[in-house]
Amino acid sequence: MHTSTEPALRHLQTPEEWRACLPLMRELRPHLAHDDAFVERLARMHQQHYRLLAVMRDGEALALAGYRYQENLIYGRFMYVDDLVVAPSARGSRWGARLIAELDHLARGADCDKLVLDTGLGNALAQRFYFRQGLLTSAIRFSKSLKGNTQ
Repeated sequence: MHTSTEPALRHLQTPEEWRACLPLMRELRPHLAHDDAFVERLARMHQQHYRLLAVMRDGEALALAGYRYQENLIYGRFMYVDDLVVAPSARGSRWGARLIAELDHLARGADCDKLVLDTGLGNALAQRFYFRQGLLTSAIRFSKSLKGNTQ
């Protein structure tokens, strides 16, 4: 049950807040090595309407979700979830489910037809979590690296 002493979900807006999320984001994206490059990339993404929803406690991110609104011919208007991660110490606390519920609420409020995210084929734990949250598989994404061995 959510109590008033628990931290709340909130959107992070400043470079200082983004920098505080880097240790947790590295759990999901270990290739993100440099603080300044991470903050610069988030600033560019923020200009492209990327938003970072997080749970912060004592200046540390416990859970976060990065998302943006998009539109295409496949889905119509949709919310794309770029990033979703919960700190190992906070797993089991339902923060992941709370993030998904809030993203669902935001997407519906923005008149989206779908909420879409990708996860690795080998990430069975995440897949089971997403199924429990009501998300279903609908495609396999293909990609090709165009610059060396980047993600």
